[in-house]
Amino acid sequence: MYNRALVRQRRHDSTTTTPRQRDEGAMAAKERERERERERERERERERERERERERERERERVREREREGERERERERERERERENERERDRERERERERERERERERERERKSAQRKRGKKVQQVEPALLPC
Repeated sequence: MYNRALVRQRRHDSTTTTPRQRDEGAMAAKERERERERERERERERERERERERERERERERVREREREGERERERERERERERENERERDRERERERERERERERERERERKSAQRKRGKKVQQVEPALLPC
C-alpha cells in the first residue's frame, strides 16, 4: 500500500503544480505581459519620434520653400528694376534724339537766316551798282 500510494503521489506530483509553482508561473506570465507592454510603449515612442522627425523635415522643407520663394521674388524684383532702368535709358535716348533733332532744326534755321541775310546783302550790294553814277 505504501508503495502504491507513493507511486500515485509521484505521478500526481509530476502532473500537477504546487501553489508555489502556480505563483511563480503567474508572476512569470505577469512579467512577460509587462515586458510586452514595455516593448509596445517603446514602439509607440519610436513611432512618435519618427513622426516628430517627419514634422521637423516638413518644417525644414517649408523653410526651404519660403527661402526659394523669397529668392524668386527678389529675382523678379531685380528683373523689374532692370526693366525700369532699361525703360529710363530708352526715355533718355529718346530725349537725346529729340534734343539732337531740335539742334538740327535750330542749325537749319540759323543757316536759313544766314542765307537770307546773305541774299539780302547781295541784293543791297547789287542795288548800288545798278544805280547810274
